[in-house]
Amino acid sequence: MKSVDVRSDGSEPQEKIQPAMAACQVADLGIDPLQCVTPQPLDPCTIVIFGASGDLTARKLIPALFNLYRNGWLPDPFRIVGCARTEMDDTEFRAKLEEQLVAGEPSVPSQWKDFASLLHYQSLDYGDINSFIKLAGYLKKLDSERQTGGNRVFYLAIPPMLYETVARHIGKAGLAGENQDGGGWSRIVVEKPFGRDLQTAVTLNRSLRESFEERQIYRIDHYLAKETVQNVLIFRFANSIFEPIWNRRYIKHVAITAAETLGVENRAGYYEEAGVLRDMFQNHMMQLLALTAMEAPPRFETEWVRDEKAKVFRALRPFPVDSIYEHLVSGQYGPGTIDGKPVPGYREEPGVQPDSLTPTFASMRVFVDNWRWQGVPFFLTSGKRLAEKLTEISIQFREIPYSIFRNVFGEEISANRLTLGIYPEEKISLTFQTKNPGAMLRLRPVTMDFRYRQSYRGPALDAYEKVLIDTIRGDQMLFWRQDAVELCWSFLSLILEKCESCGSRQQMLFPYPAGSWGPQAAIELQRP
Repeated sequence: MKSVDVRSDGSEPQEKIQPAMAACQVADLGIDPLQCVTPQPLDPCTIVIFGASGDLTARKLIPALFNLYRNGWLPDPFRIVGCARTEMDDTEFRAKLEEQLVAGEPSVPSQWKDFASLLHYQSLDYGDINSFIKLAGYLKKLDSERQTGGNRVFYLAIPPMLYETVARHIGKAGLAGENQDGGGWSRIVVEKPFGRDLQTAVTLNRSLRESFEERQIYRIDHYLAKETVQNVLIFRFANSIFEPIWNRRYIKHVAITAAETLGVENRAGYYEEAGVLRDMFQNHMMQLLALTAMEAPPRFETEWVRDEKAKVFRALRPFPVDSIYEHLVSGQYGPGTIDGKPVPGYREEPGVQPDSLTPTFASMRVFVDNWRWQGVPFFLTSGKRLAEKLTEISIQFREIPYSIFRNVFGEEISANRLTLGIYPEEKISLTFQTKNPGAMLRLRPVTMDFRYRQSYRGPALDAYEKVLIDTIRGDQMLFWRQDAVELCWSFLSLILEKCESCGSRQQMLFPYPAGSWGPQAAIELQRP
């Protein structure tokens, strides 16, 4: 089922594919599980992975593709071509991935041998156009032999500094063009970060658009592909009892949290340049904010949904940098204890400068200036080496306007709270007041829980499986659009400039011990 619409950012019309998640209700209805992954047969294609010898390919992409293959969810025919500087042949590439896939496992998973036969490898120099011309010839030969129709996904699992070079060389080698009249499509997948500020984001997009149209560019945010994140829209717009109270009249504040127990690990080179605001806020946190605050689109279609997200970003109140300390708390973890084991502080991590002022924690208060949310604070919090790994959206409702029980319970009656748990528990929880059993009239706060996987026996995709399937399908619903990228960078630019100015960095950085919930100042920020 397809429709055509015009994008709000002024670019060309494009075909829209109805999202798979909108068309599937499994339960016990006897529906083919494959239809709940994709309602239409997938086009034969080749996935070309640049950076195939790297960590992302081994840890995320190949396991995701292998799981899709084992469940019969990949198209047929289908091929994977890995590309990197490392000299290898097909056999060595397959053996390396097998070794990493089964690390810590008692045996090689079944079907690996069949899946491995789909893996190919081409060494290339990212800076040499001749390498890409050679790759183009190899892909054409593979298309002819395997009947993949000339359909290709180019996945950039490489350092961001190589994005522009590789994208340009793909175009110059004639690999970016596509046949709109049936077959031969070409798509490019870009991992975050999408630049490190507004100017670099614009420059990156300009280089991508030299060879690819916007409809061919897939900017991944794997947070959006998490099942419970997708469920936010279903919860809001498929249930009439919640949407009427989803506004400033009933909601006191919203807290969005993405906490990690891990430290910087082996990413010190990247993290020293990025910090928590670039690493988490420009992408993941902003997307969670948009899903929580957006208006209902006219239809559940890709561009309509992305239009409403962009409206949220446009409505963000300019951050008050002149009083920044009243609205933002940043911190850096020191030595502490995680899961009963001592862990080093950020400055003791390998590759980190001993006097580093890079923030590993941030909590900010932002406002969305529109009729629905005027005056409602949104608290966005993310950090490393915190007490537990937790991602959730917490909706704090207002207190009752008048209590008839004040002579019994006093004036204080806890307000209702709705929690959308994303990780580790995928759930929806609602707290409310009831009477405690017994002769006396006493309050008892209770929680009503829905566990996302409860009573569900259908297929489930992890985040990378979902984005890979959607890329092959040509569905951009869960990917960033360039106008949204630029709007978010515009909002954060003044904050970053203030935080990174010489006079502010030391003053604004609060230390906190690993294993805690961050600086005490962050807790104070969220108090009424």
